[in-house]
Amino acid sequence: MKLLTKDLEYRFARLGRQEDRGEEAIVVTKFFTPDSSWTWFCLEFDPETREFFGLVEGHEVELGYFTLEELESARGPLGLPIERDKFWRETTLGEVRSMLAKRRVS
Repeated sequence: MKLLTKDLEYRFARLGRQEDRGEEAIVVTKFFTPDSSWTWFCLEFDPETREFFGLVEGHEVELGYFTLEELESARGPLGLPIERDKFWRETTLGEVRSMLAKRRVS
């Protein structure tokens, strides 16, 4: 599966940098490991550096940078590649944080 499509690149370009939007920043796409619990919620993409900025749910939940190449080369514990959530609908960073908080409490 192709992680970054032309449509997604276009959407990231239209949104641009979102640091001033805070919790209202738009999460454009979501990547995940099907054989573990890591998830990347992407807010921004720089086509020159091929670097994303977004919320990463792994050992902790934190904002950070990660590259397309890192995502494409990473494998989960069973050797499965990272996938893009084809059914993801754009939502705000605040809504994603709320969803993750509820999930971690359950």
